[in-house]
Amino acid sequence: MAEDYLRELNPGAKLVVFGQELNAESYAICKSDMILKGQNAENIVRGNSFDKDGHQGKRFDYLLSNPPFGVDWKNVQKTVEDEHERLGHAGRFGAGLPRINDGALLFLQHMMAKMKPVDGKTREGGSRLAIVFNGSPLFTGDAGSGESEIRRWILENDWLEAIVALPDQLFYNTGISTYVWVLTNRKPKRRRGKVQLISAVELYQKMRKSLGNKRNELSQAHIDTIAKTFGDFAEGEISKVFDNEDFGYRRIVIERPLRLNFQASAERIERLHEESAFENLAKSKKKAGDADVARGVALQKAIVAALESLDASKVYTSRRAFEEELDGLIRRRGVDIAAPLRKAILSALSERDESAELCRDAKGKVEADPELRDYENVPLKEDIAAYFEREVKPHVPDAWIAGVEIRGGKAVVVDEEKVRVGYEIPITRHFYKYKLPRALEEIEGEIRTLEGDIQRLLGEVLA
Repeated sequence: MAEDYLRELNPGAKLVVFGQELNAESYAICKSDMILKGQNAENIVRGNSFDKDGHQGKRFDYLLSNPPFGVDWKNVQKTVEDEHERLGHAGRFGAGLPRINDGALLFLQHMMAKMKPVDGKTREGGSRLAIVFNGSPLFTGDAGSGESEIRRWILENDWLEAIVALPDQLFYNTGISTYVWVLTNRKPKRRRGKVQLISAVELYQKMRKSLGNKRNELSQAHIDTIAKTFGDFAEGEISKVFDNEDFGYRRIVIERPLRLNFQASAERIERLHEESAFENLAKSKKKAGDADVARGVALQKAIVAALESLDASKVYTSRRAFEEELDGLIRRRGVDIAAPLRKAILSALSERDESAELCRDAKGKVEADPELRDYENVPLKEDIAAYFEREVKPHVPDAWIAGVEIRGGKAVVVDEEKVRVGYEIPITRHFYKYKLPRALEEIEGEIRTLEGDIQRLLGEVLA
């Protein structure tokens, strides 16, 4: 039962509640309220949780928080980044830093730093926390981003117990959907390596009178259902259980070969003037450099004249052949060009051409076309090679995976920077229910009714 499960931690547990930054007024109200109730008002600490740890060195059995959604942390960015870089996991933000306009996952890391450690032998200690988020922390950020790395840290350490999707319009100041994350560093045996997702989006009742955006509320029966579902830890209509790895994926880079043709046509030569390396020849790097500019302009004219001497109608489908022609021409004309300028000429005179030869580097390796680059997310439980053969190869046979070699039908990662592991929790997708589209006759009937109403209204106005 849920009640028994919630008693698993120390019955004499200490509880701390973390919230948003307290201003002077709210700080005074909270402290006065605790004094009136005979509680320890010193537990209320004024300040910003990100740059001032009001409970430094303390650990708690239970932690609860409903932090502000989408809070910007730019005003404490330097302090947070310093703690992240200087202390790493010895501080509060070692797992990663989310984007600057949403500090939700900073609140979570701050709370997790307050969890009691678990004794490896006796299994004593440990903590459980719950925090209310909007949907952003579930999926924001690609593989390797701060958000993804924080989710990875949580899931690979097996701290996430459950996420409960709540109905929308539960809060006074926003109508968006919200999610309760439940985490612990002391999972019972049956929950280890697992995450439970609970969809409680339809468990609500309408309020008799709305309060701002708050139009729905949970009855005690709804709360009991959610608690029992969590405690039962079983598959059901509103509950699904997954392995931690089910939320992980490898982000692979799909490359395709670069194929270019080259032509010294008037149009392409004109494009050379848009290349920065060529354009900068006519710009002085000194304050008084008229002679420098004159030399640059002269070089521009010499390059253009050399290119115009080529057959403007000839299209080269081999970059190697065109480079040999270009280098020979420049050598004969006595034009001295640096590598960046040569690259600019090749760029201006080239166009992508699927019928052209493959472009290769100095070592003979096929070059990738950055404009054709694509990305795929391969589930952690699936072999990269099998996924690639099934999902990619049939559509682009000349593609390959950057940083991966296929050996004996298996994928071997040779460059981890190009194959990054990411984590996301698409809870909505897992509880999606297909709805049949309405019949065409029904839609047509509505349109005809609307047309009739419009004609009637127009008739009244014109009359």
